[in-house]
Amino acid sequence: MLRGGFGKWIGRLALASAAIVLGAGKVSATPLTPFRFEAQAQRHCPGDVVVWLDFRKGVYYRKGQKLYAQGFDGSFVCLGEARGSLYRRSPLGLR
Repeated sequence: MLRGGFGKWIGRLALASAAIVLGAGKVSATPLTPFRFEAQAQRHCPGDVVVWLDFRKGVYYRKGQKLYAQGFDGSFVCLGEARGSLYRRSPLGLR
């Protein structure tokens, strides 16, 4: 069987995807502990910053940003947990 450049590429792609499916390239998020009140989150992570996580948008807001603690689709969480769970920071600036 003759395998050209495209055939080799497909073979390598299949091998790489099989390795990912079998767990060779695991990507995992850290557990997220959401809180209803800011003080609860601060007690949970005393050495970290508390942020407002908007689950619907997939972003977090720091204290002082316009949408901090706004909306029904969010919770207070630790900044380290939000980053570890692959949420991104809001592009909106501080007030």
